[in-house]
Amino acid sequence: MAKQAGMATRRDRGSRTGRPIMALLDLLGRRWALRILWELRGEPLTSRTLRSACDEASPTVLQARLTELREAGFVELGDGGGYGLTPLGRELCETFMPLHRFAERWRT
Repeated sequence: MAKQAGMATRRDRGSRTGRPIMALLDLLGRRWALRILWELRGEPLTSRTLRSACDEASPTVLQARLTELREAGFVELGDGGGYGLTPLGRELCETFMPLHRFAERWRT
């Protein structure tokens, strides 16, 4: 299929083809990314509280993931200094709820 004129193909880490699903899976597969999203599903958390919730993840790695998740549009820094999910981030977390329920049944 020919590429339409004027359309740029976005190339992301983890995807030589620019396919959005590959870029998303690469981002979510990075260390602590899913855990950060999971911990933020309820309410915004400060960096210190988030680090504690993430089993004392390295501050450097935690900040790198937060930066990537903010750039991807899933996380935002609120006025009070806490990190929270954007509407897109909440939508993403909702897509994981069936998998969470399955994991709970599987684990028992």
